[in-house]
Amino acid sequence: MYLTIKETSKYLGLNEQTVQKLINDNRIRAVDDGEQFLINKDQFTTHLDQLEKYKERIQEILNEPIPEDIDIKDED
Repeated sequence: MYLTIKETSKYLGLNEQTVQKLINDNRIRAVDDGEQFLINKDQFTTHLDQLEKYKERIQEILNEPIPEDIDIKDED
């Protein structure tokens, strides 16, 4: 499925100028049909999956209890 720059900016949560800059820098692949750029939505699947895994891992780390300090119980 192909998206326009406006649709891509909504999909990625970026502004349109940023998406345009990423296209110009060849960081987002796009096809120019003469009137507008068309961007294949499937190229973001892996990136968004990795972001989701990263967020889940960060949440796991934040939810881990803090271990008690060994030195606190030492009464020497």
